[in-house]
Amino acid sequence: GKAFGSDSDLSVCITLALYIKISHPICLFQGSKVNYQNMNFLCKMGASFPQQCLRERTDFKFPMEITKVRQRNATMMIHELLRQIFHLFSKNLPESVWNASCIEKFQNGIHQQIEELETCLVEELSKGRNSSRTGVLNSTTLSVKKYFRRITNFLEDKQYSHCSWEAVRMEVRTCFIFIDCLMRKHMA
Repeated sequence: GKAFGSDSDLSVCITLALYIKISHPICLFQGSKVNYQNMNFLCKMGASFPQQCLRERTDFKFPMEITKVRQRNATMMIHELLRQIFHLFSKNLPESVWNASCIEKFQNGIHQQIEELETCLVEELSKGRNSSRTGVLNSTTLSVKKYFRRITNFLEDKQYSHCSWEAVRMEVRTCFIFIDCLMRKHMA
């Protein structure tokens, strides 16, 4: 079948919805719902992946070591990923092509999620959790920063073209799936 298209786009979104189980985490209860909503706005921002953009698909090498982050550091890692996504989607977007109201809802949703996580982190610190930044956490955070740097460099090289943004939008959906995995790890 086709590699991309509205069906596969939609199925990614639906799969993610089914994937998210709302359970009783310390602080991320709202998180998974908001995460799904943000993912949904990201999907609806543009149409299905444009055929003419296929050659722009790039492997940005997502830092898989994220999956090894310990449960107690999951919140910090999610916070870092969201901060980077927010920063990425704060400038040079293809606003003439993408749905402006979805862009705005996406930006607001991410911002809200970051603020909620900051409240969580303060609570966790006050309870003495997360008190030590481990080497693993530091190196993973660095990998995440390098990963988003690669994405930004790619956009700059392509002069923030519509197709380069489509490739990035596709990639950021992967980030949300990993954020969801981290949330469920945190809830475990």
